[in-house]
Amino acid sequence: MAGYKGHLAGATAFFAAYGTALLYAASVEALAARYSQVELIGYPLGLFGLCLMFGLWPDTDTDSKGQNFFYTIFFLIDVVLIATQRFEAAAYLGLFAILPALGPHRGWTHSWWAMLLVPAPLVVLPYLFFPERPLAGLPFYGAAVTGYLSHLFMDGLVKKWLQKAR
Repeated sequence: MAGYKGHLAGATAFFAAYGTALLYAASVEALAARYSQVELIGYPLGLFGLCLMFGLWPDTDTDSKGQNFFYTIFFLIDVVLIATQRFEAAAYLGLFAILPALGPHRGWTHSWWAMLLVPAPLVVLPYLFFPERPLAGLPFYGAAVTGYLSHLFMDGLVKKWLQKAR
């Protein structure tokens, strides 16, 4: 079981593999020519940040640095939503924000299905809002799942799942 520094290190290592795969795909498709210098730096940094965040996300079910980080973000977003009188959105955010606290530590937030489901809005929302670019969210979803997987791997859960599957 790793602490938050171990989870950040694990997410960094996993992102190195994910980023290499993305770079290879971009070179095969000659995607780099489509982006500006700022995008070529900002896009990978954003994906890396997302990977780090989801490397900490599963521990939102217990008192941790990840929980402190995410609940600070949730609070700030909720304040903005309330200030702009978007009360329904603020209520939904509050509802979804408490879900990790409803289960035990290493409960549902440490499951393979949560690894696939929690980041799903990153691929679904761009698909809904930008139908002309249906796969725009896929790299972000991949980075989030990569970070989440790194957390589960560092906690030794992936090894347990593989042993069960035998």
